[in-house]
Amino acid sequence: MTSDIIKKFQEAKLLVNNNAYSEIKGNDDYDYLITELIKYMEENENDQYIITTKTIRNYQEHERQRIHELIIENPKTKEIRENLEMPYDIMLDVTNKSYTDGDIEDLNKYFNNRYEKLRKIIEQNPEFNKVTDIKNTKTKLESLDIIGIVNSVNSTKNGHKILELEDPTGTGTVLVMKDNEDLINDCETILKDEIIGIDGSSNGNLIIANDIVHPGIQRQAIIDKPMDFSIVFISDVHIGSKQFDEAAFNKFIKWLNGNYGGEDQQELANSVKYLVIGGDLVDGIGVYPNQEKELKIKDIYEQYEEAARLLGNITDIPIILSPGNHDATRLAEPQPAITEKYAKELCEQKNIEMVSNPSLVNLDGIKVLVYHGRSFDDIVMAINGYTHADTDNMMRLLLEKRHLAPIYGERTALASEFEDYHVIEELPDVLHTGHVHINSYAKYKGVHLLNSGTFQEQTEFQKIYNIEPTCGQVPILTNNKFKLLNFRDD
Repeated sequence: MTSDIIKKFQEAKLLVNNNAYSEIKGNDDYDYLITELIKYMEENENDQYIITTKTIRNYQEHERQRIHELIIENPKTKEIRENLEMPYDIMLDVTNKSYTDGDIEDLNKYFNNRYEKLRKIIEQNPEFNKVTDIKNTKTKLESLDIIGIVNSVNSTKNGHKILELEDPTGTGTVLVMKDNEDLINDCETILKDEIIGIDGSSNGNLIIANDIVHPGIQRQAIIDKPMDFSIVFISDVHIGSKQFDEAAFNKFIKWLNGNYGGEDQQELANSVKYLVIGGDLVDGIGVYPNQEKELKIKDIYEQYEEAARLLGNITDIPIILSPGNHDATRLAEPQPAITEKYAKELCEQKNIEMVSNPSLVNLDGIKVLVYHGRSFDDIVMAINGYTHADTDNMMRLLLEKRHLAPIYGERTALASEFEDYHVIEELPDVLHTGHVHINSYAKYKGVHLLNSGTFQEQTEFQKIYNIEPTCGQVPILTNNKFKLLNFRDD
């Protein structure tokens, strides 16, 4: 690796100092970073010939500004559209657009960006008046509206709820009276680090809540968008695991190709225009202790080679492929797309579009928000009575909070980016999740909420927690209607 990095810079007549070399070497996709740094130097700093850490910072800042001003169409996307005549757009993909040094300044930028995005959404609520900065709530006010990030939620001995909220101007304490049952119930699902609005009053010490306002969503158009085709959703395939149900997966592939099932199923297969894979295509290596005991394929490269072999049987429809926590990309979200470094054969398949987690894709007018769902682990721990089987309820919560991973610093590793890419700025027509291995479907305010189950039979870990996976069940959205096909022999 050392000689490769130095050689590439030498060929471009550039030198690299020790600190910059160490940072480049530690990057998940250093080949891409080197190429981009060379291009950046040629176009912007042609009077310099030494790559330093300052050069890298200048490049990162340049990229951050550029991606807010320009969306560059992936040439591979254009090629698929032209060859398959199936138009789609990648509306959000953070691959190679994700930069952070991990210092406290980046963390401040991250939360400020979250606050500003969600504040704008809350302010669109027609019942929410002019927002008061929290620092100005220390006097008696008969009426006020504030917006803040939730630092904590606690209960008093008398059954009231106490919320501590923070905005860029300061912190404030909000009292929710126990006799306001609706608000008390609302507090049960308020999560640390989410952004909410409070309508109420102030006695100079406490803000007394009359209403809690979430970013929420307005009901989508009653008439569903035109959709004369079908989209298939899968996730958590876990190729490489001893529990991977290859027989069911092969039946699924045969069905997609029109070679399995009855006349109705074959007619449905013929209408399929897209396949969306929401993470954990392979089982990975070293994801949890003693995982090697449950692996049939113990090499990550071979796992992706097997995945390429299986998905290579699908050639006539685009495949949108997003990673999960078992895939070979960084664990911290947002996760960049899986790269050729680990999955060369998959990346070379022309009908496969690698995207980040999360990502937003427009499939012939149907906007699909793809999120693997790791934040479900935190929600289950934070809200009493919730289990991993409650994915439809958890997806409703995420839509109301307009954020895919509200809780920071728990099981879901979140990178302190310049921008919070988990904020749901663009409302989707479909929210597709996975991770929990349990199929579910609901429709909420016009949005299809869909968790796509798994192709992995029950693992030893799942037995401990009594998790019963719905293996081999494939959800399909066809003409805006939900269908579920079972490819598993019970």
